[in-house]
Amino acid sequence: MTHYAYLIIGGGMTAGAAAAGIREVDKTGAIGIIAAEHEPPYDRPPLSKQLWTGRKQLEAIYHELPPGVDLQTGRLAQQLDPEQKKILDDRGDLFTYDKLLLATGSTPRQLPFGKDNIIYFRTANDYRHLRRLSDTHQRFAVIGGGFIGSEIAAALALQGKQVTMIFPEKGIGSALFPADLAAYLNEYYRQKQVEVLAGTAVTGVTGSETDLTVVTNNGRSLQVHGIVAGIGVKPNTTLAEKAGLAVDNGILVNERLQTSHPHIFAAGDVANYPDTLLGVRRRVEHEDAAKSMGQTAGRVMAGADVRYDYSPMFYSDLFDLGYEAIGELDARLDTVADWQEPYQKGVIYYLQDGRIRAVLLWNVWGKVDEARQLIATGRQFTASALKGYLS
Repeated sequence: MTHYAYLIIGGGMTAGAAAAGIREVDKTGAIGIIAAEHEPPYDRPPLSKQLWTGRKQLEAIYHELPPGVDLQTGRLAQQLDPEQKKILDDRGDLFTYDKLLLATGSTPRQLPFGKDNIIYFRTANDYRHLRRLSDTHQRFAVIGGGFIGSEIAAALALQGKQVTMIFPEKGIGSALFPADLAAYLNEYYRQKQVEVLAGTAVTGVTGSETDLTVVTNNGRSLQVHGIVAGIGVKPNTTLAEKAGLAVDNGILVNERLQTSHPHIFAAGDVANYPDTLLGVRRRVEHEDAAKSMGQTAGRVMAGADVRYDYSPMFYSDLFDLGYEAIGELDARLDTVADWQEPYQKGVIYYLQDGRIRAVLLWNVWGKVDEARQLIATGRQFTASALKGYLS
């Protein structure tokens, strides 16, 4: 049995930030990290972005952990006893703690076919696998038109690969972007030599290894060497649920990132937290949330009197286009587009009852803080009042 003052379950970006946050307050308390992956914490966004453009190398994405951190990789926490403050892992080893952070992240949703022939792109190993395939093969199918799908399709096309995107929605990023922008992205990707099959569902995958066939609902059969899927994720709440913690679309936490048990905290993808900027509960699956929540959770666990009152941003790179965003991007909201150059540079505001809920900065940089402040005003705006406001 091993005891830690601070025990962290999960080895991703949140865990690395939490260890650093603890050390800001407590320089000596023993920190343990139990990680399912066989590697130290690392940044995930470069896996589908900068690593493909050469702007970053794989070794540069790993976090340097602070002193006094005992990292135990390749282990899965299976049982949590909140009253006894105990964790049992899949090797039968027992760990005890004074404070516990659940940074268990999320797991990609999977299709009911294809088995190991589909790469559900999320980890460094997934990147290595796809990179090896792309070094020697040419034809790839990308299932999904969201974050992962759009980024991986662009990354592969930039390597000169023959890429087919397949998704049931009308346009790339349809859940986030106004319909006209999503439709423009379809054509933009086609101009970049990506075959875009919008409004299409994958109904089957046959073959094995690099001899694969993707079957669609409209009768197409695509012969490919590799398949990548990005069809969403689900939070890893099983450990928390079995322990009796409050769970609802993630582990419920308060403004100090405490769960329903005062000595247990949660942060990152798995945490459902109160967003003070928007006045709602949210669960956010982006880098800025993972790092900011992890750092705050670590500081609170170590005794700092702080609250998590931050609303995280997110970003993406799509060939020559890129964006930063803050708030709840939801295509169902009212939108006001303020283009400097249509679909190339501008700002899109998302409104509910005239109040701004989110801002999309499309090829507009350095304006996230101003956008956050604009949302915080809670004011009602007309479309004309927003013209030129941030751009």
